[in-house]
Amino acid sequence: MLIAIGILLVLMVLLGAPLFAVIAASVLANFALDGVDLTVVIIEVYRLAEMPVLLAIPLFTFAGYLLAESNAPKRLVRITNVFFGWMPGGLAAVALVICAMFTAFTGASGVTIVALGGMLYPALKQAGYPERYSLGLVTTSGSIGLLFAPSLPLILYGVVAQQLNIGVPVSISDLFLAGILPGLLIVVMLSIYGLFQKRGPQAKHEPFSGREALAAVREAGWELPLPFIVLGGIYSGYFAVSEAAAVTAIYVFIVEVLIHREITWTKLPNIMRESMVLVGAILIVLSMSLASTNYLLDAEIPAKLFDFIRSHVDNAFTFLLLLNIFLLMLGMMLDIFSALVIMVPLILPIAVGYGIHPVHLGIIFLANMEIAYLMPPMGMNLFISMYRFDRPMLEIFRAVLPFVAILLAAVLIITYWPTLSLALIQG
Repeated sequence: MLIAIGILLVLMVLLGAPLFAVIAASVLANFALDGVDLTVVIIEVYRLAEMPVLLAIPLFTFAGYLLAESNAPKRLVRITNVFFGWMPGGLAAVALVICAMFTAFTGASGVTIVALGGMLYPALKQAGYPERYSLGLVTTSGSIGLLFAPSLPLILYGVVAQQLNIGVPVSISDLFLAGILPGLLIVVMLSIYGLFQKRGPQAKHEPFSGREALAAVREAGWELPLPFIVLGGIYSGYFAVSEAAAVTAIYVFIVEVLIHREITWTKLPNIMRESMVLVGAILIVLSMSLASTNYLLDAEIPAKLFDFIRSHVDNAFTFLLLLNIFLLMLGMMLDIFSALVIMVPLILPIAVGYGIHPVHLGIIFLANMEIAYLMPPMGMNLFISMYRFDRPMLEIFRAVLPFVAILLAAVLIITYWPTLSLALIQG
């Protein structure tokens, strides 16, 4: 019977069934075979709907889509270029910083490449950077904001981890703090690489202009307080994460729709629909996966898996190395949201058994997913960049290879230096 169910699930995947349908079919079949009432799945969906922190996902997503559809990206590029563009390698650093910020709020690297790539790619070429480097930088920078608050993958990891009751608290505010230093490490390492690029004869450094800086600050004056409102509100104790999401959505709506008036009332329903389609896809997969998690815990599968791995891997160092390899391979096959909700319930209890802090594991997980966005066969950034810049896939992959090497080095530092992730939450 189990073999027949397994074959049926594989056929569903091959025939293009949605991921949530495959997970739901697996959950229902396993519960039915064990004689468990199938209403437990509906109860799990209801329990998910009652989680206060879950409100943060649609609200942050809506705010991110509003920012993407307005002229906020242009204003943010201008202000970062004013303050950093005059330095050697400054424009490359500008691209990395602005893309990281934008991905953190939109939660989607593809949106970043589409929204900012058209501005940054020509600017990098005009500044004398080699075409391959410019293409690789824009493609890579689309995903490096996953570790910065209020990134949706950070929130989603926290939601899944909280359901496992592993004995170690995993708060989303801790995850927001934990991602800061590793995220900055990645940005700095990639920025340093930009310093060693040979630029063409047209390359020149625009001197810093106080007048231009003042004009850029005035132009982006409404968007600049946003990170301080979100993070300051959370860590000062004024807002819970869900309340910070609500404040963010309202603030962005007022700024982009009512003050700047760059998003018309006729465009607003379409933006709402597109953002909630993404949210709906995340939540339905999450609900089915949490039901699946209950089955895995009841069947003691994580404990059995830990015992098996423990018999072959006797130290955390080797386990972490194998984990990184596995996560990279996983990210090549699954999108980040599916990878989180499917694999975290299995991996997290095992990692805790090896003495790895669950917050540190979350940062390792997402850092690997950043690289997976750039790896074939399913690297999302590669496909988006291919269509956005009308370049062959092989050319884009060659362009991102040096960046992948730097990201791999950063992942190893993040993995084996847990203090980098835990310093801010333990200090």
